[in-house]
Amino acid sequence: MTKKAFYLATAAIVIAALLGVSRPGHSARKPAAAAIPMDGTDIAGVVTSSKGPEAGVWVIAETKDLGTGFRKIVVTDDQGRYLVPDLPKANYTVWVRGYGLVDSAKVQTAPGKALDLKALIAPSAKEAAQYYPASYWYSMLRIPPKSDFPGTGENGNGISEQVTDQGQWIEMVKTDGCEACHQLGDKATREMPASLGAFDTSVAAWDRRIQSGQVGSQMKSTIIRMGQKRALALFADWTDRIKAGELPPAPPRPQGLERNVVITQWDWATPKDYFHDEITTDRRNPTSNANGLVYGVHEVSTDLLTVLDPVHYTMTQVPIPVNPGTPQSEPAEVLQPSAYWGSEPISTAKATAHSLMMDSQGRVWTAAATRPRDNPDFCKQGNPSATAFPLARSSRQANVYDPKTKQWTLISLCFSTQHLMFAEDANNTLWFSGPGGDVLGWLNTKMFDETHDAQKSQGWTALVLDTNGNGKRDDYTEPGQPSDPTKDTRIKAGFYAVSPSPVDGSIWGTVLGFPGAIVRVNPGSDPPNTALAEIYELPWNNPKAPVQGFSPRGMDIDRNGVIWTVLSSGHLASFDRRKCKGPLNGPTATGQQCPEGWTLYRTPGPSFAGVDKMGSADTNYYDWVDQFDTFGMGKNVPIATGNDNDALEVLDPATGKFVVLRVPYPMGFFAKSLDGRIDDPKTGWKGKGLWSTYSTRTPWHMEGGKGTTSKAVKFQMRPDPLAH
Repeated sequence: MTKKAFYLATAAIVIAALLGVSRPGHSARKPAAAAIPMDGTDIAGVVTSSKGPEAGVWVIAETKDLGTGFRKIVVTDDQGRYLVPDLPKANYTVWVRGYGLVDSAKVQTAPGKALDLKALIAPSAKEAAQYYPASYWYSMLRIPPKSDFPGTGENGNGISEQVTDQGQWIEMVKTDGCEACHQLGDKATREMPASLGAFDTSVAAWDRRIQSGQVGSQMKSTIIRMGQKRALALFADWTDRIKAGELPPAPPRPQGLERNVVITQWDWATPKDYFHDEITTDRRNPTSNANGLVYGVHEVSTDLLTVLDPVHYTMTQVPIPVNPGTPQSEPAEVLQPSAYWGSEPISTAKATAHSLMMDSQGRVWTAAATRPRDNPDFCKQGNPSATAFPLARSSRQANVYDPKTKQWTLISLCFSTQHLMFAEDANNTLWFSGPGGDVLGWLNTKMFDETHDAQKSQGWTALVLDTNGNGKRDDYTEPGQPSDPTKDTRIKAGFYAVSPSPVDGSIWGTVLGFPGAIVRVNPGSDPPNTALAEIYELPWNNPKAPVQGFSPRGMDIDRNGVIWTVLSSGHLASFDRRKCKGPLNGPTATGQQCPEGWTLYRTPGPSFAGVDKMGSADTNYYDWVDQFDTFGMGKNVPIATGNDNDALEVLDPATGKFVVLRVPYPMGFFAKSLDGRIDDPKTGWKGKGLWSTYSTRTPWHMEGGKGTTSKAVKFQMRPDPLAH
């Protein structure tokens, strides 16, 4: 070879190498599948397309040979290599899914075999976009400009006069509106079902759509609350533009730690059952119930406790009892026929089991209705809490299920319940939230176990601010009354989420609405008479605040007593009371006294177009703090549900960056709860994992459509994408 030829050949190699690394998601060389270490329970290989190895795409292995539908999902590394670990013996269908691709051909194989896969480049941007998360499509929804607020009513700009701020509108189009129940932006909602019929305008089609099924009246009420004229016009404009071919921005492929994730799924429940919450362990000791059963409840759909055995791939359902006269939660009639279920009233629950917790004995405690809503007499007089603050009605109470005896115990509580959490105290106190209510309630479960006396074992307190600043509970003014400098002030701030502090025994909760708030309660020595509350509103339109956000929903607390909550403004927020500079009681401590306590982290995904100072268009329903490193990213790591992002979103507080745990199949992952369990601390990543479930109220909106069931989902973090 001449010197000139040598230089030309060298240059060609360098250019080829540079071109290889300059294509995102592709690598220049194809590694051999045989070079990937694997054993008889793994499937491994290399994913390539016409552009070369495909990095950051998903490989899905699915089987129907077991007792439940089962699948594992992994991500390829930077050379397109993958390894699906620890598969039970079965025949599997395997394929590739990824951004910029369409699904590959499905290949049949079994564990222990090397399998290279051929990815398919999407032939058009439109076909590629069909795999994007709902939030990317929903970000195309146009939001009214700030100048349109406050609204001027149906005869003005179409926005309700009660909606005074652009942020309040966003709260309603996100977590505190339709997306409290299901995604917006998935295929089922960005397209109009043909079965609804033909309409003269898209506005008329949307008006008919939101009246469908047993919740039609609720959806219609939400639109009216926003301003029906403007809301319907904007939703119609959104779907019209999509129908005309407008496309959303493209999401990034998984990067870094996101490629180390293993997702395992089990089908559970039936096509008509939607889940609200699941539980796998006692959150105070996540090594309890190791390798044990997973439990889930269905809120207003059915009165069943669904039980998954993830080791033996079986699912059973246990009926939840109620007392005679307990009313059905949803109306027995539909407002307008559903595009999926016609006039069939599929939601039949009376227990309306919402959330659950596991205790140290493995028993499952649930916020659930047990009786008619009118309270017994002891709720109005006789009980010490009733003497201080009588309660006439309760919409949901509590029960406990013992898996060892298969027995239920119904507990008649005077206060309404929704979420619940155990304190770390000698009484194993179970604290309950009750959104929209007047009180904070609790159950001394140690006393209840000893006596089975619900009247003696429960208590509740009004929420009272120490506005006279003397450090103790005094007579108070009622909500809406003029302040009195000699008295304290009662607030109506029923909790949505509830979290006892492991640091000082205080109880924290979120208050829904705009701008919303969090509340801290110090129970004191005699809670019905001594409890004092502090309220911290979200810093919205506060010129003294370094950050701006609004409308919390889910919430949790870390081992340092720092609160973490998700916001409709598109943020995960922390509140650290230790940072507060001003007085936390007295006449000025009524909500905006500690803006410096807040830190906001923008959640992943695009923003609504043209909206200033907002976070992601994604909806974040709840969050959970991994206090004990059950996942593998450290202790006290907060995790938000990315409900329109098909994901859990794990924040590294040190960097402020999120690791997105996306569930690519079936599209429509919508979590309302999660927890973490350590099955075996000696086996590293294999012995740890996060657990959640598809909790959309409309499982028929998920990929697969009507007939698709919800799935229990486990997330594990490997040290690298090929660990096994």
